[in-house]
Amino acid sequence: MNKKTAADNTLSQKRLLIIDDEENMRHMLSSLLKKSGYRVDTASNGKDALDMVDQTLYDFILCDLKMPDISGMEFFEIARDKLWATTVIMMSAYGSIDIAVEAMKKGAYDFISKPFKSDEVLLTLKKAEERESLKRENLWLKERIRKIQENYHFGSMVAKSKAMNAVFKLAEKVAQYNTTVLIYGDSGTGKELVAKGIHFAGDRAKKPLVPVNCGGIPENLLESELFGYKKGAFTGADRDRKGLFTEADGGTIFLDEIGELPLALQVKLLRVLQESEIRAVGDSKTKKIDVRIIAATAKNLKNEVKKGAFREDLFFRLNVLPIKLPPLRERPEDIPLLSQHFIDRFNVSLDKEINGIAPSAMALLLKYSWPGNVRELENIIERALVLAENTILLPENLPFELGEETQMGKMDHGFDGYSLKAAQKILEKKLITKALKTTNGNRTQAARILEISHPSLLSKIKAYDIKL
Repeated sequence: MNKKTAADNTLSQKRLLIIDDEENMRHMLSSLLKKSGYRVDTASNGKDALDMVDQTLYDFILCDLKMPDISGMEFFEIARDKLWATTVIMMSAYGSIDIAVEAMKKGAYDFISKPFKSDEVLLTLKKAEERESLKRENLWLKERIRKIQENYHFGSMVAKSKAMNAVFKLAEKVAQYNTTVLIYGDSGTGKELVAKGIHFAGDRAKKPLVPVNCGGIPENLLESELFGYKKGAFTGADRDRKGLFTEADGGTIFLDEIGELPLALQVKLLRVLQESEIRAVGDSKTKKIDVRIIAATAKNLKNEVKKGAFREDLFFRLNVLPIKLPPLRERPEDIPLLSQHFIDRFNVSLDKEINGIAPSAMALLLKYSWPGNVRELENIIERALVLAENTILLPENLPFELGEETQMGKMDHGFDGYSLKAAQKILEKKLITKALKTTNGNRTQAARILEISHPSLLSKIKAYDIKL
C-alpha cells in the first residue's frame, strides 16, 4: 500500500473515543475496534475525556456510566453541547440501566449492558452508523428541497417557468437597493406580490410597506391621502393629518395602477422622486422623507406618454428598473404548481383534505386562456375546494366556462358556417357526450354537471343520437 492510499484510508476511518476507568475494558475494546477499522482513542476518566472532546471531533463515543470523580452521566451533561455531531453510546453495568435510559432521553443514542459480547458492540456501532447515514441523507434531501423551493419561490409567489424564474432573480437583486421599480403586468398577475417580495427581502423590511391603489381613490381626495393636510386646508379639515407617504417614511410605498394618476398629481410625484420631499395640502413648508417607490401598471405607459395622458419625465423617473410579469396563459407550466399551492392553502382555511387534481380537471386548467390570470386561478381553486366531495378535484368542481371555452376552441376547427343554431347543436352534443363520459354514463350526475334537468338531458340524448 502506498503512502497516499494509507493516508486516504486514515482520513476515511471513523474516530471513536472509549471512556472507561477499567484498563482491561479499554484494552479489549480498543483492540476489537481497531481491527474493525476505527481510529480509537481512550480516556481513563471523565476529566481527560472532556479535554479530548475539546480537541477532537469524534464520530462515536463509548462511555462507561460508573466512573470516579466525573461519572459518565456527568461527562455527557457537561460535554453535550460539544457532542452535537457525535453519537454517544453508554456502557452500563447491572443496576445502572435506569441511568442509561435517562441519558438516552437527554440525547445519547443507545446503551450496552455489561458484561457484553464483542458482537453486541459491533452491532450497536453498525446500527449507529446506519442511522448517521440516514440522517446525512435526510439533511441532503432537505437541502435539495430547500434549494428547489428557493428557485420556485419569491416572497409568497410560486412559479417554475423560465419567465417567472427570471422575474424572481431580477426582483431578488433589486431588493438589495433603493432603486425605483416599475412593475408591468395584466390584472391578476401578482404585481403587488412582487412589490411585497422586494420590500421584505430588502433592508427596509422592518419598516412599513404602504400600498395605494391610485385608481381606487377619488381624484379630489388623492392628493390629501398621499401627502396629508393641515388643519383648515379645506372644509372638514379640523386637524392635521399625515399622508400615506409620511406613513411609509423609512419604508416603501407601492403605487398600484400608477397610470391612473391625474396629471396634476404626476407633477407632485415627480418632485417627490427628484427632491425626496413632500408638501401637505394647506402647508407652506416641505418635509423631507425617505421612501422607496415601487409603482405598477397594467397600462402601456409609453403609449400613455404619446397620448399626453402621462408625463414623459415622470415615466423616465419611474422606469429606472422595469419588471414585466407575463400573463398566466404564456406560462402554463406554472399552473400545476400554483394549483397545488392554492390547494394547500385552502385546505387549511376551509378545513378540507384535498390531495390534488384529477388529470381530466388539470387538462381543463391547462387549456383555459386565464383572462384573470393567477387571481382567477386562485378563485377557481377555492371554489373547487368548496364544491369537492372527493379527495381530488374533478372537472365537475370547476366552472362550466372552462370546459365551454375548450369546446368552443375545438369547435372552431370543426365547424364551417355562421349559423348559431347549428353551432349550438354541435356544442351541446359535445358537452353532453363529455359529461356522460366523465360520470361513466350516470345521467343524473351528468344533468347536474350540465346544469339542466334530467328529462331535458334524456330528450337531448335522443335528439342528438348520443350513444355511449
